[in-house]
Amino acid sequence: MAMTMNGEVQLAAPRAAVWTKLNDPEVLKACIPGCEELEKTEDNGFRAVAKMKVGPVSARFKGRVTLSDLDPPNGYRISGEGEGGVAGFAKGGATVALADKDGGTLLTYNVEAQIGGKLAQLGQRLINGSAKKLADEFFANFAKAVQG
Repeated sequence: MAMTMNGEVQLAAPRAAVWTKLNDPEVLKACIPGCEELEKTEDNGFRAVAKMKVGPVSARFKGRVTLSDLDPPNGYRISGEGEGGVAGFAKGGATVALADKDGGTLLTYNVEAQIGGKLAQLGQRLINGSAKKLADEFFANFAKAVQG
């Protein structure tokens, strides 16, 4: 099942500070809902473990994330894939762009993802709602981290 999502978040911090936090594994680990491990790898990426619950399906996803098209402090492309055992898999990517706006930084994101297994059987509406909730939670946490 394919899924797309996009949005923007206004952050009350300079673009350089937002860029630094977007590349800090400790900040990201604290902001990603359900994240248990996030470790930087030598190839501009991360190894991650996150526990997720989507509707009735709960799983621990293990995966890899890679950053590419790095354009500091303007944005990057993030892509990755994760395995959740019987729950299924998820893979996809997102472009993240940063721009100066209203004395802070406007972060814009566009996500495309593919999911399979039990997760894909839950239906588009439940998947999209869960993805939106996770994104909202991440950006609320990230906004606090950037301002703190």
